Amino acid sequence: MLVSRTVDHRSFLGDVRAVVVDEVHAFAGDDRGWHLLAVLERLAVVAGRDLQRVGLSATVGNPAELLRWLQGSAAGRRPASLIAPDDRPTALDDRRPGARAEDGAAPPSAAPPGDVEVDYVGSVHNAAKVIGLLHRGAKRLVFCDSKKLVEELGQALRAAGVTTYLSHASLSADERRRSEQAFAESRDCVIVATSTLELGIDVGDLDHVIQINAPGTVASFLQRLGRTGRRPGSRRNCLFLTLDDDGLARAAALLLLWARNWVEPVVPPPEPRHIVAQQVLALTLQEGRVGDRLWASGWRGLPPFDRTAEPIVRYLADAGFLDVDDGMLFIGTEAQRRFGFRHFSDLLAVFTAAPQFTVFAGRQEIGSTDPALLSDQVDGPRLLLLAGRSWRVNHIDWNRRRCFVEPVDTTGGRARWLVAPSAGAGALSFPLMHAVRDVLLGADPPVKTTSRAAERLARLREEYLDRVHLGGTVIRRERTGDVHWWTWAGRRANATLIATLGDLAERLCLPEVDGEALAGLKFNAALPPRLAEATLAARLADLDAAAAVLSDPVRFVVR
Repeated sequence: MLVSRTVDHRSFLGDVRAVVVDEVHAFAGDDRGWHLLAVLERLAVVAGRDLQRVGLSATVGNPAELLRWLQGSAAGRRPASLIAPDDRPTALDDRRPGARAEDGAAPPSAAPPGDVEVDYVGSVHNAAKVIGLLHRGAKRLVFCDSKKLVEELGQALRAAGVTTYLSHASLSADERRRSEQAFAESRDCVIVATSTLELGIDVGDLDHVIQINAPGTVASFLQRLGRTGRRPGSRRNCLFLTLDDDGLARAAALLLLWARNWVEPVVPPPEPRHIVAQQVLALTLQEGRVGDRLWASGWRGLPPFDRTAEPIVRYLADAGFLDVDDGMLFIGTEAQRRFGFRHFSDLLAVFTAAPQFTVFAGRQEIGSTDPALLSDQVDGPRLLLLAGRSWRVNHIDWNRRRCFVEPVDTTGGRARWLVAPSAGAGALSFPLMHAVRDVLLGADPPVKTTSRAAERLARLREEYLDRVHLGGTVIRRERTGDVHWWTWAGRRANATLIATLGDLAERLCLPEVDGEALAGLKFNAALPPRLAEATLAARLADLDAAAAVLSDPVRFVVR
């Protein structure tokens, strides 16, 4: 609405006085949060006034800091308060750095009540078998943390005769709506979903939540657990069905953190220079032209969109993303070439989506699939797995990126989706990896554990006996002569340690950046290469965790 040529944004948005951000924690932890703050400042300039900002969340580990973040340029200038459902509003000022979290956010209150159980099933087939036998006649929501796993489990459940619906981002909007509506209106059924059903969407009165393996954060678990127990007299519940040793250890570790009343703090990613470049282009597009000395006023002094971004603006002009004429900035030919497709729609999102082909059965859109499934060698007919069933590919329109299919009565379809590379995507946190170490050292979360899960965990602890050390790390020399350092610190901390040890540096170093990872930093082309690499390197690092590892005692083991 701000950049559209068909909308008079001042008359359309000029009377806005308040903005409500639902599930605010889902924004603040990635670049969508920087985008949100920048757009809110631009909206305040259009409206000519400060806007009241209301953030809603039930799973925040650091609510006071998140409140300050949401205030943007008004932080310290306008009043702010934290409001919990069972407490009076709490004023927040510079002398009081914290306040209690909302109900369900865990710290500092006790972990929310509920029936939680961990099981080990070993395969998708066994998970489908357990889900089919448990809770017959009830509505079950099953969470998976990949679209491929949603498809495979959905197909297995249907093959077992269970009424099953699916929901994930690569299914068409109509397909998801049909599934969610049918699930809301049914009783004895299962819906299998990614995090698309974690936030906000109402799929009716749930009886049970089932988690395959484990989500990546305690906050996600709390959101999923909170989908149950909403009827009077019912309790929150979640059953973990783990498919492998990694899933079992992570589930136990996550529940250990939950029992300790710990939830991840929501921390914005550092140094969002690429978002600054995007916002300068968006503001220029919004206004048609911007003064080369006045552009920073578009964000009312909010860092990093202030005068400290001058080098980025100069680069945009030098590289042709902006044209400069008589002291004014205009959209340049390079911005037109790189981002002008479909009325600059590429500037409206700060994440990069991997290319996909849209799948049609006749005229009905089913969803989308990875192009690799349409180009690799296959023997016999090419079969896709989508919306929980197999489809035979009849025709591929390579130019329009469309695929035409028909349903088949078989289970031979394949599902695959590439994830666009991004800094830290899928990286387990330092606290979660330390909790995994605690589990392998014998710590048990205070939840129900089936006998087969307990037996598997005992075997896993025996296997890792010489790779874990209470209060420290383990360096193990293998029979082959290779040396492994078991830090239990997470991928970002390990990347920092690798960079530091590789350079034999006296202080911690940022990880090296490869071209594939840099491609996942959207708008990196609008930055000087050195700044783009520095931005990504800062996001790949965990300096505090790496420093903590270096300060720990080390046990040396020789096999």
